[in-house]
Amino acid sequence: MLEVGRIIKAQGLKGQVLVDLWTDRTERLNAGTQLFTEHGTLAVVAAAAHQSRFIVTFDKIGTREEAERWRGVVLSAPRLEDESVIWIDQLYDAEVFDASGVRRGVVVGVEANPASDLLVLDNGALVPLTFVTAVEPNSRIDVDVPEGLFE
Repeated sequence: MLEVGRIIKAQGLKGQVLVDLWTDRTERLNAGTQLFTEHGTLAVVAAAAHQSRFIVTFDKIGTREEAERWRGVVLSAPRLEDESVIWIDQLYDAEVFDASGVRRGVVVGVEANPASDLLVLDNGALVPLTFVTAVEPNSRIDVDVPEGLFE
């Protein structure tokens, strides 16, 4: 399961909640989608974009009081099958090799960055994800970086 968002607060009087969606896959909020929480499963009835968040109606939340009890609850969903996507959890602990086959370190973190998220290596190096050419989940990552990046 992947964490995909969090219920921020009640929104309105009929049980709607404001959701901070942590993924760019907005289909996670399509009507009928099931999201999982520590308190059980919620099915999306309706969702609408609101500024940088979403106002969501869930099947099991019918009043403002119920919505307030869901404040802060994390929403999870199964991984989507999409071969064009690199999942962050597939990057951790992978060894990074440059185009010459030289081992450059092990991924210990992923740092958000406006231009491109960055692989954080155990030796302190930062590698933009835009330079990743191949990923073997949690094992090996090949990168093709500009000269001087690792110096």
